[in-house]
Amino acid sequence: MARRGNGEGNLYQRKDGLWVGRVSFGYAGGKRLRKVVYGKTRREAAERLTAVLRARQQGLPVATERVTVGSYLERWIGTVRPNVRPSTYVRYGQLVRHHLVPRLGRIALAKLTPADCAVAYAAMVGEGLAPRTAGHAHRVLGRALREAEIAGLVARNVARLTRPPRVPHAEMRTFSAEQARTLLRAAEGERLGALYAVALDSAARQGEILALRWADVDLESGTIRIVRTLQRTPGGYELAEPKTAASRRSIPLGATALDALRRHRRAQAEERLRVGAAWTDLDLVFASTVGTPLDAGNLLRNSYYPLLARAGLPRLNFHALRHTAATLLLAAGTHPRVVAERLGHSTPSVTLNVYSHVTPTMQREATATLDAVLRA
Repeated sequence: MARRGNGEGNLYQRKDGLWVGRVSFGYAGGKRLRKVVYGKTRREAAERLTAVLRARQQGLPVATERVTVGSYLERWIGTVRPNVRPSTYVRYGQLVRHHLVPRLGRIALAKLTPADCAVAYAAMVGEGLAPRTAGHAHRVLGRALREAEIAGLVARNVARLTRPPRVPHAEMRTFSAEQARTLLRAAEGERLGALYAVALDSAARQGEILALRWADVDLESGTIRIVRTLQRTPGGYELAEPKTAASRRSIPLGATALDALRRHRRAQAEERLRVGAAWTDLDLVFASTVGTPLDAGNLLRNSYYPLLARAGLPRLNFHALRHTAATLLLAAGTHPRVVAERLGHSTPSVTLNVYSHVTPTMQREATATLDAVLRA
């Protein structure tokens, strides 16, 4: 019988009935690289052996004692790039290289245990990282190990057996209705005043607002369309697909935001004339002084936080504008499904879970309404 070559693999059944798949990948450093998988049935063992061979073809390492968590993660991060958003890929890389590899990188991939993961998470928090960051690292590690398990590189995904650090519940901070009105009054006349009017009216995300084009604005019907978001990548800012399918939506705006947009369009046209050929025409509604995308950090430092200070308002982050809009809508009795569609949430249950602090008020109003009906 012809002898199998390296990378071909073979299957056989042991006397105890367990099926074994074995494949050799030659030698490295004088040691033979071999991978063995097991299955209760021939089919199960064959599928796992095929997954090992496929992973090898994709450039992933074979999980022998010579393959460390660090070497696997470094190769894995390269394989996920085509399948995630640019900003997600950047974040994955940061979590892998700055947090996971320094703490788990030297451990053999095949010998990684739940205890190793728990110690690493505790070390992150002990060194001053937020529990939420350690939780993000846990999820990235879990995804990487899930793919390693599917490929037959590890016997089990040990991240599934590890609890991430508990994230303390953070109270959501929002502007009151009066504070929101104060902010809008203070923003009148500002170069980016319309941006804050749109943010408070639409409840859109910052990246969605910064990616808004005039082609997405219909001042006649009073609506804007959210069809993209602005993301920061290693090569700079780029316009990308929205966060989810539900994020693609049309949002009607009120008179305050529409009037602000009309004034902003006239001011921007004058600005373009002054700049002339230096203007980069990307059709952005909210752009830099030369038409390029606004840097989110510069927006906060040079416009948003100074605006809050001048208005005498608390220093809440930009996302508070979105939370404020949703909270005011729910507190006013707007149906959760309508609010969910405005926010770009997949279901109303997501909205109610995020804005659970409004639920007691809604329940009291519902009780009062029902009581009035029953007493009529």
